[in-house]
Amino acid sequence: MIRKWLIGGGILVIAGYLGVTGYIYMADNARSNTLINEEKKLSHDTSPSVSNTKIINQQISNLFYQKGCDYCHTRSASLPFYAAIPGVKQLMDYDIQQGSQYFSLEPTLLAIKENRAVPEADLAKIESAIAREQMPPQRFAVLHWASGINAEERNQILDWVKAQRAEHFPSTSSSDMQHLTLQPLPDALPVDSQKVALGSRLFHDPRLSSDNTVSCASCHLLSKGGVDNLATSTGVDGQKGGINAPTVFNAVFNVNQFWDGRAVDLQQQAGGPPLNPVEMASASWNDIINKLQQDAQLTQEFVQVYPQGYSEHTITDAIAEFEKTLTTPNSPFDRYLKGDVNALTASQKNGLALFQQNKCDTCHVGKNIGGQSYDLMGLKGDYFADRSKELTTDDQGRFNVTKDPHDMHRFKTPGLRNIALTAPYFHDAQAEDLNQAVEMMLKYQVGTSLPPQDVKDIVAFLESLTGEYIPHQ
Repeated sequence: MIRKWLIGGGILVIAGYLGVTGYIYMADNARSNTLINEEKKLSHDTSPSVSNTKIINQQISNLFYQKGCDYCHTRSASLPFYAAIPGVKQLMDYDIQQGSQYFSLEPTLLAIKENRAVPEADLAKIESAIAREQMPPQRFAVLHWASGINAEERNQILDWVKAQRAEHFPSTSSSDMQHLTLQPLPDALPVDSQKVALGSRLFHDPRLSSDNTVSCASCHLLSKGGVDNLATSTGVDGQKGGINAPTVFNAVFNVNQFWDGRAVDLQQQAGGPPLNPVEMASASWNDIINKLQQDAQLTQEFVQVYPQGYSEHTITDAIAEFEKTLTTPNSPFDRYLKGDVNALTASQKNGLALFQQNKCDTCHVGKNIGGQSYDLMGLKGDYFADRSKELTTDDQGRFNVTKDPHDMHRFKTPGLRNIALTAPYFHDAQAEDLNQAVEMMLKYQVGTSLPPQDVKDIVAFLESLTGEYIPHQ
């Protein structure tokens, strides 16, 4: 009798599961079809001239909706009625919380809709998750049968990623290195040499500070990897800043400037420190201009390039033009990417492999090997709770700019070029050396630890990123 009850109960459980999941399957399909039709209305173009690229982009967007990726990786998704069912609700709440921390699909979907480049780091994250068959997670697929990605769909997404990368982020790597998310630096960028010469003088000119003691170069020493090797930099009157100074080398390749991305480009970044009361502390640009105007030779040379004379715009434009020359190509890793298989040691090659295996190359991407995205500090552990230091406003990261709770503790992923020269590490300078920095990243961002030799190999790889700075002539 008991056996019959157990069998009967099992049948009821299975029937209940099949009933719920079958209903969810139909609801998910109906929902995705509605979303796809809405997308078509918003970006309808049925003319024969529609490019094949746009058609493929739309197919990928449709796939993301069909598989329910937007449930957990966008904040605009309207949850279906069944999300309130006990059991289902808890599973979906957890997936949404995890998904929003790890990756937002919104920039990708918007880029597809507007027919422009999908962010480079987003491509890397999508490629990694699909290639490793990590999406959808099993707990999600158990309820959402339509979310499974078959081999054909997987290849379709991976081919799309490669096409996006080839079109928008072309690499000069050798043919057998084109698959990497990391790229070599160009030998130089096109610049206006006259502006560069002026920008260099202004970058090194302490008259941009209130007491004529601090220049841009005071905190960004070109002889020290573009930093000062201090936890926080020293401004006028010995004041200390609240955050570790990023390097100026290769900053031109970053998507934005500063840890929180508050400056959209080099020129806007150059305009920040001169009036920052803790850094250079000038009262106004007029004060700076009045001092520069007393230098007859500089002024004469300046108006030859900028006939309108000194202003915030012209001064920062010149400094930004100079900073475009602060690139460091020809590192051992650059040479390796371009086909010199002997440019890296065996230890460095193993370190590169470990760097990829632990998905470091999904945030540290592109020419600067970082600087392309904002990522949560502490994906796999509470970094700030473990830290023996009180929270500060600077610890809020990108939130300080957007005021979006989603951006709390998110920071622009730093570029890793010349990283061996720029200790201490992280926005709060909590890692004193590369070995410690690697171990902390493994713990808080990957959720793992590695044997000491593996850590040494990753450090050896990072040391291969030190390039050559040749001043512009």
